Amino acid sequence: MDRIVALLILVFPGVLAGVGIKWMRDTVFAILHEPIPYLWLQFLLGLVLTVGGIGFIAGFIFRRDKKNRKVQNRFR
Repeated sequence: MDRIVALLILVFPGVLAGVGIKWMRDTVFAILHEPIPYLWLQFLLGLVLTVGGIGFIAGFIFRRDKKNRKVQNRFR
C-alpha cells in the first residue's frame, strides 16, 4: 500500500511537469491555450510547472535515499 501511495505522489508532479513542457513547446510555435491571455505568461507558467515538478520528484527521491542511507556522507 505504501508503494501505491508513493507512486501516486510521484505521478501528479510528473504530469504537471509534462504539461509545463507542452506549454513551453506550444509557446515556441505560437499556440496559445484558452485560459492564458499571453504567450509570455504561458511560457512562464510552463517553466514554473516544469521546474517545480522535476524539483519535487528529485527532492522526493533524494529524501528517500537519505532515509535509507544510500547517499554520500557529505549529504547526511
